[in-house]
Amino acid sequence: MNDAAATVMDFPRRDARDKLRGRTRYTNDRATPDMLHAALLRSTIPSGRIVRLDVSAALECPGVRGIVTGADASANYGIGIADHPLFALDTIRYNGEPIAAIAAETEDEARAALAAIILEIEPVEPILTMADALAPGARLVHEDWRSYDVLSEGGARSGNIAWEAKSVRGDVDAAFARNDVTIVESSFAVGRQSHVPFEPRVAIGSWEDGRAHIQASTQVPWTVRNVTGRVMQLPPGRVRVTVPPVGGGFGLKFDASIEPITALLARITGRKVILEHTRQEEMATCLCRENAEITIRSAVTTDGEIVGREAVVLMDCGAYGGEQVFLTTMTSHTLGGSYRLGAARLVSRAVYTNTPPNGAFRACNGVYNSFALERHTDEICAALDMDPMKFRKRNVLGDGDLGPTGQVFEGDVLRPMLERMETLRARTGTVEHKADGRLYGRATAVGTWFIFVGPSAATINLNADGSATLVTSGVEIGSGTMMQSLPQIVAGQLGLKPEQVVVREADTDSAGLDVGVGGGRTTVSIGAASMGASAEVREKLLRTAGEMLQTVPEKLVLRDGRVEVAGRPGSGVSIPTVVAHAQATTGPISGTGSFTARNTPAMAGCAMGHFVDALDIPVFVVHEAEVAVDPDTGHVEVLAYRVVQDVGRALNPRAIMGQIQGGVVQGLGYALHEEVTITEDGRIAQDSFETYRVPLAQDAVPVVADLYEGAPSMGPLGTKGAGEVPILAVGSAIACAVAHAIGKPVARLPLTPPRVLRLIHGLEPAPVHPHIAADWTANILN
Repeated sequence: MNDAAATVMDFPRRDARDKLRGRTRYTNDRATPDMLHAALLRSTIPSGRIVRLDVSAALECPGVRGIVTGADASANYGIGIADHPLFALDTIRYNGEPIAAIAAETEDEARAALAAIILEIEPVEPILTMADALAPGARLVHEDWRSYDVLSEGGARSGNIAWEAKSVRGDVDAAFARNDVTIVESSFAVGRQSHVPFEPRVAIGSWEDGRAHIQASTQVPWTVRNVTGRVMQLPPGRVRVTVPPVGGGFGLKFDASIEPITALLARITGRKVILEHTRQEEMATCLCRENAEITIRSAVTTDGEIVGREAVVLMDCGAYGGEQVFLTTMTSHTLGGSYRLGAARLVSRAVYTNTPPNGAFRACNGVYNSFALERHTDEICAALDMDPMKFRKRNVLGDGDLGPTGQVFEGDVLRPMLERMETLRARTGTVEHKADGRLYGRATAVGTWFIFVGPSAATINLNADGSATLVTSGVEIGSGTMMQSLPQIVAGQLGLKPEQVVVREADTDSAGLDVGVGGGRTTVSIGAASMGASAEVREKLLRTAGEMLQTVPEKLVLRDGRVEVAGRPGSGVSIPTVVAHAQATTGPISGTGSFTARNTPAMAGCAMGHFVDALDIPVFVVHEAEVAVDPDTGHVEVLAYRVVQDVGRALNPRAIMGQIQGGVVQGLGYALHEEVTITEDGRIAQDSFETYRVPLAQDAVPVVADLYEGAPSMGPLGTKGAGEVPILAVGSAIACAVAHAIGKPVARLPLTPPRVLRLIHGLEPAPVHPHIAADWTANILN
């Protein structure tokens, strides 16, 4: 049996039973009676200057054991630029910004003491929209932006533009000047989306032997380690981070804003401190998928060739740059992806506003860039009177085509996937009859995302009973990767059963560097590192067994917990016997492995301000939706949903199907229900489940999916991450289907019933972005 055949299986989640029965111990389950409880004093206005902050009275309140403010952690942190303080020091930049933290014997005592803090703020007129932020002469959200430490070189920045990334390939002006092209221009606007994981952000901090130890619900233990070290002015090696099971993340827990607070409080009190967001706090300060404004122009010949494209994307990063600084990179690869372009120029700007900071969310800006791109594509097809499927088949990226940054793509993937979708539709049939008199629409959409690789490390220790312990900084966030694909990979390499592979919880003291769980990277990056560690363990096992059996290692194989002579099943010795011999003669058997990006090249000079110039592992999706729209109520019912997903190699098909189902339902929330609005005083209005509409059980639709295998991938055994991309094209497929149903252009999400009714009756205003200049070059910093 080869390695791949031994690895591919529908291995069930080993943690499912405990989670269903409430036995899994999340971070807040690890609270003990002797812990202090923390509460945060937050700003109640979006913009202002702190005139007075006096915590002396609060220190005298019952149960209070310590208080920290910005004076205790004055160093900024961030991505690309260090613009984010742990506490507001002199300036308030958003409603809900932390100003002080109190640790007390009980949470009630901590919250009661907040009222004793004397706080005086001089209000300043807030900048609540990107239009206001980019207006000539606009007040600066960060007056001292020039003084910030630049952590990554290459990005343009100025005033309220936190970061700008752009790509330019070919002569776009010449493409638009051709006399044989039709020019199509589209504008779009999307709102924010809240993650609402079951478990809110929570951390437990302690101070042990002159070091901080943080237990946290996080996707990025090494980021927590480094940020805590930075704001506490400690060497990162004096910070230890351990991660219990995480009750959902979806990108929200790439943040590191509460964990250092617990360590600060633990240091001054000498006690363990727990800080947990209430649901209201979580949603009011949630690092949402950002709101964005988009314009796209394309020059297309009469036979459907896209000879030129330009686009501008404005991303509201809120009060601080955060993940949006990094995500400006992805506009080129998503809005400029999927289709072959003769020439292209695209710019993405992260814009400061006095609103709660935004962050990463499953497939990030790829979700709304795909929506804009696919709606724009349908508008091109309408202008050319060309069948949308025919146009897509003609233009999707294929082997040898250039991406927007000059990357050369490998393999024909999207076109065969479109053909597979047609086959899937033929097999399942369509369901127009279910519309039952309502307006019916069907649409097919494509999307391009990537697997974010980056550094990972793994160590495997082989135990006396023949089991293996895998040590990584990977985190189980609910996707099952740590419980399924990684044990499968290690077991397949070592001739074990996945049940025999023990996966340790992340601990930065015992595991090597890892950039975090997200971006579909766990199976690829940690899986590859685990393959490397397995190879070293395998070599030691076979060498020791060879000495025992007087056989060269090349003639030995690992199978079913034994080391056997190739071609002689049942021969040889058991792995525990080999381990015992090794421990007595040469020492315990262990192995280490590491992995990082291969840095696929872009064309020189094409990408500017990018953190990822080219995609090491592109991943593609094709989605198709059938909808019925009630013309009287505006309600959209999803009648059927089909997916063809590029998976490289499906190590666990059942697990992937579960991720696709969940991702589609989450995408339906973004497309149809979930709406975040900002009030006049800069608050997120939807800060509870009473006001924020997530998909309910009756909104879920069974998804029929086809796993497309065989596309090029540098992942272990040819894998690609499968958990992030299922959400990618849901908004675009639904929007295009609704547009087909009602015969009106769709340019905004979500498609709530009131919005759909306005569209039907011609009352929904088209997005207008006067702060995006008609001349593309006027939208970039020189």
